[in-house]
Amino acid sequence: MSKPELAAEIEHFYSQVIDESARLSVSADGRLELLRTRELLRRFLPPAPARVLDVGGGTGVHARWLVDDGYHVDLIDPVARHVEQAAKVCPSSLGDARALEAGDASYDVVQLLGPLYHLPDKADRWQALSEARRVVRPGGLVAAGAINRYASLFEHTAYAHLHTERMQTSISAILRTAVHDGKRGFTLAYFHRAEELAGELRDVGLVDVAVFGIEGPAWSILKAVEQHAGPDPSGALFESVLTAARMAEPYPELLAASSHLLAVGRAPA
Repeated sequence: MSKPELAAEIEHFYSQVIDESARLSVSADGRLELLRTRELLRRFLPPAPARVLDVGGGTGVHARWLVDDGYHVDLIDPVARHVEQAAKVCPSSLGDARALEAGDASYDVVQLLGPLYHLPDKADRWQALSEARRVVRPGGLVAAGAINRYASLFEHTAYAHLHTERMQTSISAILRTAVHDGKRGFTLAYFHRAEELAGELRDVGLVDVAVFGIEGPAWSILKAVEQHAGPDPSGALFESVLTAARMAEPYPELLAASSHLLAVGRAPA
């Protein structure tokens, strides 16, 4: 397909600033995110070998464990650097979440574990989720990841600089507008509330929608310890934070404390 339409700052960030292949392995909270995403998805995935379309799948971090579990995975991503790396894991190509080339009802699972991060326009998010709904088979699974609206509040407290005027101004803008303009750190991004994310899946016709806090309410403690006491928090602390994430699941009021959200829904049978 032709090169996907992608904001220049997002293209620059993922092509030249960050190595997305390492994001979920180099930090304790990244490893927690990977572990919990895998744990949550495995509850809902159909048995292998099912067909999975990994939309915005980056460098294939999630595709790798899915392939190892026996699934057939096709990956698309709008960043050429990611596609080149992911091709070592599974069939990969340039693609846009808002205009999938896959046929109707052609996959058992469609996962969007990144696209909603960088679509601040509600119409674009609706289009991406509508496309996922179109290409998943009746009864099939759609899984969508999002950054939690309040994640930056906890993260920059863990970094111990939220008290500075510059950071308060920046984070206040995210809390007020749900958008980070990408002018200082990270890149153009959208921050969801849990009920908003669930509503967006329902708006495109998905049913049995549920939202989970991926890292749970204690992830920022892990990040703070890593930042200020050394790069390798104790195994006991990691296990406690992981346990907190699992124990928090029945309590939707705790979703606001997680760093990332995972929503799952099914196409009507």
